Amino acid sequence: MSGSQSVSGPATQCDPPIAGTPLWTDSAPGVDDETIAGALPNQIDVLVVGAGYTGLAAARETAAAGRSTLVLDAAAIGAPDGSGCSSRNGGQVAYSIKPTFAALSRRHGTLLAQRICEEGLRAVANLRDLATKEHLDCDWRPKGGFHGAHTPRHFAAMALAAEQQPAGLERRIRVVPRAAQAAEIATDFYHGGVVYEDDASIHPARLLAALLARARASGATIVGRCRVLALAGAGGDGAAGGFDVLTERGRVRARLVLIATNGYTGSLSPWHRRRVIPIGSYQIATERLGPESVKALIPAGRNVSDSRRVVVYYRPSPDGERLVFGGRAALGEQNPLTCVPRLRRMMTEIFPQLEDVGISHAWVGWVAYTFDTLPHLGQRGGIYYCMGYCGQGVPLAPYFGMRIGQQIAGRPEGRTALDGLPFPTRPYYFGEPWFLAPSVFVYRCLDKLGW
Repeated sequence: MSGSQSVSGPATQCDPPIAGTPLWTDSAPGVDDETIAGALPNQIDVLVVGAGYTGLAAARETAAAGRSTLVLDAAAIGAPDGSGCSSRNGGQVAYSIKPTFAALSRRHGTLLAQRICEEGLRAVANLRDLATKEHLDCDWRPKGGFHGAHTPRHFAAMALAAEQQPAGLERRIRVVPRAAQAAEIATDFYHGGVVYEDDASIHPARLLAALLARARASGATIVGRCRVLALAGAGGDGAAGGFDVLTERGRVRARLVLIATNGYTGSLSPWHRRRVIPIGSYQIATERLGPESVKALIPAGRNVSDSRRVVVYYRPSPDGERLVFGGRAALGEQNPLTCVPRLRRMMTEIFPQLEDVGISHAWVGWVAYTFDTLPHLGQRGGIYYCMGYCGQGVPLAPYFGMRIGQQIAGRPEGRTALDGLPFPTRPYYFGEPWFLAPSVFVYRCLDKLGW
């Protein structure tokens, strides 16, 4: 590793260029011309806006139920120049309901809290089944995850939570004291941690391609590079008359519409835009280090995250040759290359041994947080929606996409514990998160102080 070029300082003629595209698209199936260039039908039963995990999982259900289904995406689906987070995430699979059982119980009562948490467990089980029973080609790796404690107090809280899991919601969690953490990670940065034995990782772009093929096999039509410009109609519940949909390739008549745009929700639907907070999640991939060097950093090959408020997450690449490192490195920055120095500093703070390692790729994807940190799905004015995964969309989006698709198809198994929950917003919020910069500044200060 010591002979590699560093990208932390000014570029020189010897520095290899950094690709501003996701590492995942280098080793994912291409999107064929039919997917991105097909003619639009004049009339369909279901229009899905967004061809990510959510939209494709939903389209599979509606098409399989006999509803003519059209999925439109503004970008090239799964391509290096595409913009959706489904091919730009970190590929980590974990239990993904953000609020604790105690917090949910205070908000919604114990019974509903239990049901909401069970949905998080089902989401992981659903993706596991897709990979292992239906053999979706997504590079499923059930290696588990290590969650590092930023302070001794954080470690004590983790250990207590592992011992006092709510009945019926138990997960396989192993407490790792600092004296034993070398078996998990080659750093002294953490004060111990916990291993989530049932966590896994996937190849994000391969999962997208597999869900795309699955939706098309069920009869859905999927078209990329075709932005939806306007929706009109519905007359209240959307059942009478449907929607007149204006796209970049002409008009389509749709009986029902699903908004599945998550962190890319824009002016097409202002009501939904006011309820999701787009946050950039930035990632870098190191140059090839070799499997032995990567294994020396993370011996068990697990996903890694830690207890700081400003999120970091990292893992070995699917081929075991690189470290893929991500985090909240900037606010609103569209060019991921400008965030490489900050991400490098975040990475080498944990792994000083990577100081002289080169960076091969840098990219960003937009996740969607909600004001109550829960995902939301439902229907308003004839428009269905499913979004707000709070940075945990790898297991949640295919699962809740499936559920909302079943709801659209009128199938009872589509019901979830989240149905009917209010989808909150805040005064003076219209989709531009002006409050993020001061919030993240405070969080970084608190993390630095260890509070």
